[in-house]
Amino acid sequence: MRKETLLIEIGTEELPPKALHSLSDAFKGAMEKALTDKKLSFSAIEAYATPRRLALVIHNLPAQQEDYTNERRGPAVAAAMKEGKPTPALMGFARSCGAEIDDLTIQETDKGAWYTFSQAVKGKTLTEMLPEMVEQSLKALPIPKRMRWADNDFEFVRPVRWLVVLYGSDVIDMELFGIQAGNQTRGHRFHTKAPITITSPEKYAEIMVNEAHVMPDFEARKALISKQILEVTEGVGKAIVSEGLLNEGTALVEWPVALVGSFEEHFLNVPQEALIIAMEEHQRYFPIVDEAGKLLNKFCFITNIESKSPEAVIDGNERVIRPRFADAEFFWEEDKKIPLEAYLKPLESVVFQTKLGTQADKIRRVQTLALFIADKIGADKTIVERAARLNKSDLISNMVQEFPELQGTMARYYAEVQGEPALVASSLEQVYWPRFAGDKLPESDEAVALGLAERLDTIVGIFSIGEIPTGSRDPYSLRRNALAVLRMMVEEKHHLDLLELIQKAAELMPESIEANKSIDVIFNYIFDRMRAYSSDLGVSSDIFASIAELKLTDPLDIYERLLAVKEFKALPAAKALVESNKRIHNILHKNAVSIDTPVNTTLLENAEEKVLYEIIDSLNDTVKTYVENDQYHEILTTLANLAEPLEAFFAETMVMVDDEALRTNRLALLSATNELFRSVADISELQL
Repeated sequence: MRKETLLIEIGTEELPPKALHSLSDAFKGAMEKALTDKKLSFSAIEAYATPRRLALVIHNLPAQQEDYTNERRGPAVAAAMKEGKPTPALMGFARSCGAEIDDLTIQETDKGAWYTFSQAVKGKTLTEMLPEMVEQSLKALPIPKRMRWADNDFEFVRPVRWLVVLYGSDVIDMELFGIQAGNQTRGHRFHTKAPITITSPEKYAEIMVNEAHVMPDFEARKALISKQILEVTEGVGKAIVSEGLLNEGTALVEWPVALVGSFEEHFLNVPQEALIIAMEEHQRYFPIVDEAGKLLNKFCFITNIESKSPEAVIDGNERVIRPRFADAEFFWEEDKKIPLEAYLKPLESVVFQTKLGTQADKIRRVQTLALFIADKIGADKTIVERAARLNKSDLISNMVQEFPELQGTMARYYAEVQGEPALVASSLEQVYWPRFAGDKLPESDEAVALGLAERLDTIVGIFSIGEIPTGSRDPYSLRRNALAVLRMMVEEKHHLDLLELIQKAAELMPESIEANKSIDVIFNYIFDRMRAYSSDLGVSSDIFASIAELKLTDPLDIYERLLAVKEFKALPAAKALVESNKRIHNILHKNAVSIDTPVNTTLLENAEEKVLYEIIDSLNDTVKTYVENDQYHEILTTLANLAEPLEAFFAETMVMVDDEALRTNRLALLSATNELFRSVADISELQL
């Protein structure tokens, strides 16, 4: 059968740069699925994406499906016939197949017998199937808002201007978005004018580079941009190149050329974070810093043209950035004149959330909760009280109104200028740390107290008014806030009762929302984030389950136990101990006995139960001391010595004897053993 390479290129007006990479990946994935569903094999699919095109090159694609047998399974034989007559289920199945009952066959399997229908199907040609496959794949793209153009009824992310569909050297006869497929593409907007003919799908990338002045391969273009940035900034400084900005820059150009521009040094008197955001977010420029990370009056940018007069391109970009910087400079100078305290009164009328009150209401709640936490972790309450009062004071400053991402950062700058204590100033910024997954944590206990209070107030408040995150919808970033709470407690090593803090935050909420009714739901929500957090740290699900059984509420304590159990699983005695604990768990689950029931030594009959009791009795004080000092690894290492005595006990001792007193005593012995292990975890949950 004939096999060729297929090229599909959708030519558009400029596609959204932040979505380009995901659109390309989704198009490739959708076509892979469509081809697989149609039983069309292929050796590889290459995806190409530029601002003006999405393209796929599919290698070794057959021109036609193989003939195949379509087999459908119907109802089980037992449910298909009743008193020798076909049931409605069987008749409905036959009707859906367009067949008679006699056309059906019975298939015997290890799970029973079933009625089936087999039909020979002649394979369709690629030309017949391709239009629908491409159309459905494009409809499946993750496009939040589609647009129409001209007077057409069809929709896409951007207007489609040309279509190339080439199978080998043959153009596939199909139409999409009102455009007839051909073999002519369009090149770079400025470096080419006439349409360019694609003679072979195999040569697509080569033709685009050599004739169209377009680099179609996203990753190759991205790598070239990275290389060019290093080259043009050598001897100048180090460009700040974030992955997100690099991807966006790659999605904005078809023929990248990196250049370096500059700006007046007096702008460096403005906090560099504001200048960096202006460059990155507004202009897609790469800021340049020195070895110490201090911003220089230079920036790197990527242009989409290989100009004969690069100095003119540089001058144009320099002129564009100056008004942005001038605005930032003006905001900075004006904001410095206003004391942070002066911003607090206007916050009385700035709504945080309709049911939760104003930003000023939130500040007062957070201040009370932060002082409560400060007392628990030994933070300076004077510093916490002042930082909590000024928290959000920069919210309505000119700079934050223009650059919302700088909330907290600008509060620190203003606090420093106005002579606030250094810890107050740093806490005003660090209350928002971590800002994203993997970001740095607050550096002081005072900032931790404020950060925990800020996040817990948000989580408890939003949950209590019923705004619970669902799927991808999380407008208040509750997932990120919950993870931040856990990270601050665990990684900053603060033993805090999470449930107690949630209860305290709920007490501070408006009475009308009845926050106390949501306490358990909120705790379980954050606890579930602990499950994901520990998984990222390499803790398996069974280890987490062994701790979850204990219903603990201190995240750091939970984390320390998880690590201890993880190490315990690697011990030689672990397997035997886990099996013994599973047996203990099952026996105690079926036969309730109070954990306070003492073991009566006079009822210990055989040597094995006496030895087990003596070891347990001798370990009680040691384990108690270890528990008081959170030495969970030491507890499990010590209890590993119970492996052989437990095996011997079960080998020689019948627990469920007829004698009630003897049975109860042996259950009490197992309960005492169980409690020793549960001082760390329920290891019966482990899988080995």
